[in-house]
Amino acid sequence: MNIIPRLLREIKDSQALTQRELAIKLNISLGSTNKYIHELEEKHYLTVMGNSYQLTKEGSAFLETFHVDNAVIIAAGFGSRFVPLTYETPKGLLEVFGERMIERQIKQLHDVGIFDITIMVGYLKEKFDYLIDKYDVTLIYNPEYATKNTLATLWYARHLLKNTYILSSDNWIRENIFHAYEPCAWYSGVYMKGATSEWCLSTDKKGRITDVVIGGSDSYVMYGPVYFDHDFSKRFIPFLEKYYNSPGTENLYWENVYMDNLKMLPMYIYPQPDSIVYEFENLEELRLFDTRYQNNSDNEVLEQISQIFSVPESEIVNIKCLKAGMTNKSFLFSIGEDSYIFRIPGPGSEVLINRQQEKTVYDTIAPLHLSDEIIYFNGESGYKISRFYKNSRNCDASNWEDVGACMKTLRNFHQSNLSVTHEFSLRERIHYYESLCLNPYCIRFEDYKQVRSSMNELLDFIDGLHPPKTLSHLDSVQSNFLLLPDLSIKLIDWEYAGMCDCLVDIAMFAIYSYYNEGQIQKLMELYFERPAYPKEKLRVYSYVALGGFLWALWTEYKSFCGEEFGDYSMKMYRYAKDYYKKVKQLSIS
Repeated sequence: MNIIPRLLREIKDSQALTQRELAIKLNISLGSTNKYIHELEEKHYLTVMGNSYQLTKEGSAFLETFHVDNAVIIAAGFGSRFVPLTYETPKGLLEVFGERMIERQIKQLHDVGIFDITIMVGYLKEKFDYLIDKYDVTLIYNPEYATKNTLATLWYARHLLKNTYILSSDNWIRENIFHAYEPCAWYSGVYMKGATSEWCLSTDKKGRITDVVIGGSDSYVMYGPVYFDHDFSKRFIPFLEKYYNSPGTENLYWENVYMDNLKMLPMYIYPQPDSIVYEFENLEELRLFDTRYQNNSDNEVLEQISQIFSVPESEIVNIKCLKAGMTNKSFLFSIGEDSYIFRIPGPGSEVLINRQQEKTVYDTIAPLHLSDEIIYFNGESGYKISRFYKNSRNCDASNWEDVGACMKTLRNFHQSNLSVTHEFSLRERIHYYESLCLNPYCIRFEDYKQVRSSMNELLDFIDGLHPPKTLSHLDSVQSNFLLLPDLSIKLIDWEYAGMCDCLVDIAMFAIYSYYNEGQIQKLMELYFERPAYPKEKLRVYSYVALGGFLWALWTEYKSFCGEEFGDYSMKMYRYAKDYYKKVKQLSIS
């Protein structure tokens, strides 16, 4: 690092320091310190007053070029490794020893005179609003937080990059390592003994970072805050913009941009002593650090698990976020030797799904042992705990052997003659989802009225066929079929199940698998164990269109609730239009 501004900074902070004390603070020899002092005197940057030093006007002006302009705190992400705590609270707002991690960093910045602070938000963005009033910070929303990584977050903050601290909201820093003046661009480094999966640093003799490798051993690693000086920011922004506008960068961190171009982006390591900077990897690490989290997390979900299994929270371990479903969030956890899945309904699902009816379905199908084993079900909240099946896998929709086994399971279920008192009506559901969407005017398809009219035709056509009603799953997607090691199959997630034409299940499997017409015909053959009859084909094609339309509406509503699913709604809407045409063609022929 540049010694001159560091030396001036130390003298400005404490004029009474001796050369020996300065040498210790700067980690350089006494001889080197003496040399730098004389150099500063020759430049008229400081004057010697007995055993102390004082910055001159010229020295103060020079040091001012290293003044920190602002700080950007990245707080947009979900924090998947901290579920279920982060279902309610963004990771940066979690408390450590009674103090929120992001607030601790804000106060540390304030202590050194840095008040221009911007927080980049995304997930649960509203939770950060109080910080505006409490600390006079600025919030900037990253609309791509759910689909892109920190590269995109920093891109939305690129206009702020000058002499700028870049912080992560979820760091906990024991002692204040910030300053009003910084000598150069740096990345905080912590020494890790043994093997590590962190980003390992190599440096030259002056401390400049010469290489970054993901994973290594006995190495300094990127850990904690970062500082961009003006020169680094000026060089970095064009690279950042180039990467952001290139395809395939969605999962990149901003550090990937730096790693690829570090020869043109001078940055130094800022080594930290042990036990100064913390990045908690998961809830287990936080529990070890702050023992309050072992049995008193103040988290509703963990408290419920503790009560249901009659164990302290500390025995709920190996918590892992599972891939979030399109309706629900879920996580894996273990108690003793057994593992379970906890399901939490997603935003807006309470107006889409009747949880009491779902519970009725689970009770009805229990004798079939077809569903996953339900340990706990709350018909009010929709919270559900089910047993986790180790070494199971989902159906592979591209593997026809898998698909054939799942269709046999589905057919046997349809032939079980079980029934419930509630129905699943495509007409009613389409009308209901439409009413949810039309209230906030969130349907975004230009030709919606025309397509809606086509769907009415299909609904009337189906009604005229008077298809029999059977207890049906209605969310029979490939990911809801679990293939177990003993070759048995479980069909999970019965939220939408009710009395309906069972061929809707075939259509749902097809559209969720993004099957084309040839694949749909193959799917029907596997289900019927023969080629589909013309009327059966008409029914399935009609349900492909109606199902696509239904889920396009569903996605529009969920988008209004703040959840996005990429191009899913476009694909579903296309099924509605394309298969309406196919039904019309088959009817004419």
